[in-house]
Amino acid sequence: MMRVASLGAGRMGRGVAVVFCYAGHEVAVVDFKERPQADFETLAQETRGEIEGILRTLARIGLMQEADVATLMKRVTVVPASGAAEAFGAADYIFEALPEVLDLKREALARASALAGRETIIASTTSTILVDDMADAVVDPGRFLNAHWLNPAFLVPLVELSPGAKTRPETTAAIKSMLERIGKAPVVCAATPGYIVPRIQGMAMNEAARMVQEGVATAEDIDKAIIHGFGFRFAILGLLEFIDWGGGDILYHTSRYMTEALGHDRYAAPEIIERNMAEGRIGLKTRQGFLNYDGVDVEAYREKRLAAFADSLQRLGLARKPVL
Repeated sequence: MMRVASLGAGRMGRGVAVVFCYAGHEVAVVDFKERPQADFETLAQETRGEIEGILRTLARIGLMQEADVATLMKRVTVVPASGAAEAFGAADYIFEALPEVLDLKREALARASALAGRETIIASTTSTILVDDMADAVVDPGRFLNAHWLNPAFLVPLVELSPGAKTRPETTAAIKSMLERIGKAPVVCAATPGYIVPRIQGMAMNEAARMVQEGVATAEDIDKAIIHGFGFRFAILGLLEFIDWGGGDILYHTSRYMTEALGHDRYAAPEIIERNMAEGRIGLKTRQGFLNYDGVDVEAYREKRLAAFADSLQRLGLARKPVL
């Protein structure tokens, strides 16, 4: 059993607590703000109430038994600032989950890291602030990195890990392994604004809004297209895998047409697409693309992906038998 501390008792801190108590670990949700005892007790009650409410929701949607909620809640403690030293000193992992204010995070990370054990790994859950803007506030920044959870953290498998210039490789490896053990799907990305998913989804959401603005389709039909087309395919194939599946040459020519037809360079292909075209790295057709297909049984690979599409179709209730 690991001991985890959440630095902050807000929405993200509570979500992290759900993740770890569900996975069998003790979690201390630390309210790092000095406040009157009565105010802390109110906050603690609200925090435990929300965590318990989430667990009961998970039971109602079939992910656990209602009778097990009490057992999981025994793993969660809400700790006042006066108990922070004990909580952080005992923690294997600390997840900072404070509001997106740089000075606030730096001050709290400095205090918390001074209280933490020497082997404790510390991660910020920030969605906007780069790891290196906070790292020098941490005592021993080699054990510090960003761990960006996608909301709701207790359901979405992805956690985007962003190590900084001073993060030790073994720190990244340790937290990645730990997250995999509790059922998450961590990925490692460079310290750049937007990580991976927020950077992609920001562009997609803006384009969807732009299409409503331009009268291309109704909001309802655009969302229907996303759910049954875009989302359906990319729940099985990654974006880069999809380029290889259809062929990078198709994206190359499509990008050129879209750029000219819509009169905007946001549709222009990046240099890597043009370079892959020149080098013949266009995907399955040449067995080299963004991914390497040397030695892959392409027909078996295609059939496996098609089977996954069929399974999704059945779960959506859209599968149909042939009309005979």
